[in-house]
Amino acid sequence: MHYNRIPRLLPAVALLALMACDPTPQNPLDAIMASDAPQIKRITDNLTKHEVQILYMQIDRDAQGNPVFTEHGFQLDNQQYFYPASTAKMPVAILALQKINELKKAGKDISKESPFAISDYDNSRVLVEGDSTEENGNLTAAHLIKKIFLVSNNDAYNYLFDFLGRDYVNEQFRSKNIGPAHINHKFLYGADNSQTWPMTFSSHDSISYTQAGIHSQVSKHVYPLQGMIKGVGYTDNEGKLFNEPFDFSEKNYFSIRSLNKIMKGIIFPESLPENERFGLTGEDYEFLRFWMSRTALESQYPNYNDGEHWDSYVKFFMYGDTREPMPGHIRIFNKVGMAYGTLTDVAYIRDEENDIEFMLTATIHINENGIFNDGVYEYDELGLPFLAELGRQVYDHELKRK
Repeated sequence: MHYNRIPRLLPAVALLALMACDPTPQNPLDAIMASDAPQIKRITDNLTKHEVQILYMQIDRDAQGNPVFTEHGFQLDNQQYFYPASTAKMPVAILALQKINELKKAGKDISKESPFAISDYDNSRVLVEGDSTEENGNLTAAHLIKKIFLVSNNDAYNYLFDFLGRDYVNEQFRSKNIGPAHINHKFLYGADNSQTWPMTFSSHDSISYTQAGIHSQVSKHVYPLQGMIKGVGYTDNEGKLFNEPFDFSEKNYFSIRSLNKIMKGIIFPESLPENERFGLTGEDYEFLRFWMSRTALESQYPNYNDGEHWDSYVKFFMYGDTREPMPGHIRIFNKVGMAYGTLTDVAYIRDEENDIEFMLTATIHINENGIFNDGVYEYDELGLPFLAELGRQVYDHELKRK
């Protein structure tokens, strides 16, 4: 890093001006979190309970157009656990494309468009072999990735989880220096997370690749985390109430910085060292960016224009508290998570009309009764309004900053 040298002799006025300068830049998140906006104040009035963490990354461009990043954080803590929910689907979608590329290099006739079928553990019967929402009725990795970003489909994640195996996923987190992150489970009650289903891929109506079931060796993460025991009770899937805290120690985990780095690795891969980039092609990056930035209604296959979805269905920042159409000049490349009272969004937001771009990642915990798995969480009353207003205020700051 190069610094301009300060001359030894300065005029008195210039010297006084230099002494008056505050060398510490202000954190815009401090002012935003001190806002009187009711969506934010309802949270900051009891900040500890809501476990808020925020990472705001300003993006400027140098003379060559390269991005220059400036980070601002609020209550960031890699050791403070929050349940990442469906944000875990983002790296699984990315790594599925990477593994397909690795299989191609090994001589396998496979692509993200290859139809595949899933069998039971002993290959005695086919469990899944098609998808009616795909244009040709096929089950493909490409189509599953679309469903992950359009509506956060659980089955799509579960199938790709089994394609990868959790040891592969967690080894990639380590080798690419993602930071604190661990995938442990599918989103399927009673699932065997250590053993995957066998899969058979086809090309031109003939089998091109067969993958046997994968057995994982590592189950729990080794990070020393705080806050993994939460609440005062929980219900099981039959509705039985247990009056004891809920244990998250075997759940998935990411830090806010880890999620931000994964998103950064897709939007700005060249900003990372080569050994920390995903093994993707240029076409892969464009595919991911396109589907990350679509709204739930911008797809024909799959088609979610069913009256039950809306533009901001999985866009929490700026628009999460409204079902009105989103403006066309603003694109949000993101992945959200919502479960067990925790709302999380990791996003790159771009406004083409005003030449604005920034990254924002945040999580908030909302569970007024302290009971987990009862389906009673104040998402609409507290969580979504907070994240939407946070996004709007950061966006307004960007407008003024320009």
